[in-house]
Amino acid sequence: MKEIVTKEISKNNQLRFLKIGDIIEGKIINKGRSAVYLDLGPIGTGIIYGREYQEAKQTVKNLKIGDPLFVKVMDLENEDGYIDLSLNQAGQELAWDLLQQKKETGETFKAKILSANKGGLLAEVSEINAFLPVSQLSPEHYPRVEGGDISKILRELQEFVGKELEVTILDLSQKENKLILSEKAKGLEKLKEVLKAYKVGDLVEGEITGVVDFGAFIKFGEGLEGLIHISELDWSMVRDPNEFVKTGEKVQAKIIDITDDRVSLSLKALKKDPWDDTAQQYKKGDVLNGTVTKLNPFGAFIQITPKIQGLCHISEFGTAAKMEEKLKIGGTYEFQIVSLDPAEHRMSLKLAEK
Repeated sequence: MKEIVTKEISKNNQLRFLKIGDIIEGKIINKGRSAVYLDLGPIGTGIIYGREYQEAKQTVKNLKIGDPLFVKVMDLENEDGYIDLSLNQAGQELAWDLLQQKKETGETFKAKILSANKGGLLAEVSEINAFLPVSQLSPEHYPRVEGGDISKILRELQEFVGKELEVTILDLSQKENKLILSEKAKGLEKLKEVLKAYKVGDLVEGEITGVVDFGAFIKFGEGLEGLIHISELDWSMVRDPNEFVKTGEKVQAKIIDITDDRVSLSLKALKKDPWDDTAQQYKKGDVLNGTVTKLNPFGAFIQITPKIQGLCHISEFGTAAKMEEKLKIGGTYEFQIVSLDPAEHRMSLKLAEK
C-alpha cells in the first residue's frame, strides 16, 4: 500500500504516516458544483468528488468556507495531485467507534423504531440499521399473546413504530454491519440488586400478567416478573395454560430458580405431589389401564391417572412405525409396570401380554 510522510506534528512531537482508511480532519477551502476542497494542513489538499460528492451533497450544501469536517482517506494522490476523501464513510467509521464506546460503557440512549417484523423491531442509530429482538424487550413491552399467534405478536410490535425506546447495545460488528439492541438490559443491574432479597424456595404473592402457550408470567415484589413454565402449573398434563390461570389473577407461587435476571416459579410445588402415594398404590409387575396422550421418537406417554403419567419406551416396539401401529393417541390399553421411581416421578411401562 502506498504511503506518504506528513509534516503534521502529533501530541508527542513525532511524525506519523498517512494511509488509506485514515480518518482525518480538514477545513473547507472551496466548494464547487461537483466537488468540495479541504485544507488538510501540512498533509496537503483533499477533495470530495464524484460518487463521494453525490453521497455527501445534502450534507455539504449547508456548510460554508472554513467549516471543519472529518473525512476518510480513499486515495493518497489522484491524477490531479489531491488526496481523495469520503465524508459519508468517515461518518460511518466514527459512528461505529461511538457505538463501540457506548457498548463498552453500557450507556443508555434512545432509538426510534422504524418498523417491525415477527422477530422484533427495526431501528436506526447514527444512520446505522439496528435490530431489537423480541426477547430483548423490557417486561412491560414484551408481547403477551395467548397461543403465541405470530400475526397477533406482529400487531403488538407494530404499535411501537414511530416511538422511541430507551436501549443499550447488546452486540455489534462493523464488519458484519450488525447492531443488536436491548431494552431490558438497561435495568439488569438494578434488577439483580432487588433479586438479592429472594432465594430459591421463597413463597411470593403475585399477579398473573400474561398467559402464553409456554406458561404464564407473574409480577411480584418491587416490579419483579418471573415465568411459571407450563410444566410448573400443575402435576397433571397441561395442554392449555389458560385452563389453570387467568391474566389479573392473584396467586401464590414458589421460586424454584434464579439465574441472573431470570426468575422461575412454580404453582405445582405448592400442591400435593401425586407421586407421593404411588409406592403404596403401585408396584413393579402390576397391570393397569392407561390412555396414550402423546407419541414421541423415544416412546409413548401414558396417562394412568389425571396427574400420573408413565412412559412406554420405543425399545418395547423396535421402531416408531411399529409403535404407531399398536398405539393410537387417545386409545386406552393394558400396560404392565416395568419399573417405578416415585422420587424421580418415573414409571416405565410396556404393553401387557395377553
